[in-house]
Amino acid sequence: MKTVITYGTFDLFHIGHLNLLKRAKALGDYLIVAVSSDEFNRGKGKVCQIKDTDRMQIVEAIRYVDKVIPETSWEQKIEDVKKYNVDIFVMGDDWKGKFDFLKECCEVIYLPRTEGISTTQLKEELKGDE
Repeated sequence: MKTVITYGTFDLFHIGHLNLLKRAKALGDYLIVAVSSDEFNRGKGKVCQIKDTDRMQIVEAIRYVDKVIPETSWEQKIEDVKKYNVDIFVMGDDWKGKFDFLKECCEVIYLPRTEGISTTQLKEELKGDE
């Protein structure tokens, strides 16, 4: 059995998120998704529209997702890879190279993002509608 893990905020869930999760699941048998906590996001200077417990429930309801865990720190990734016997670490290609240090523990794959959609774009468009 191949275990895959990915991380993200998953605020304002959209088709790009769904596409990423679907493609991540296709790489293995078991998909773990770490959803960034509100506290961790605040530390990164990010403010979410949807609270972390709700974002986790939304992601957990996706049929491609087998397990959801909270992401609370940058350092957590290597601990999770070891704890869950992860075979493949997946992130969007806008992070290309940033997590290559995990290649010592597992395969690292950067998937292309869905063109024409992003949470940042959605937030900007919503601001424009005010």
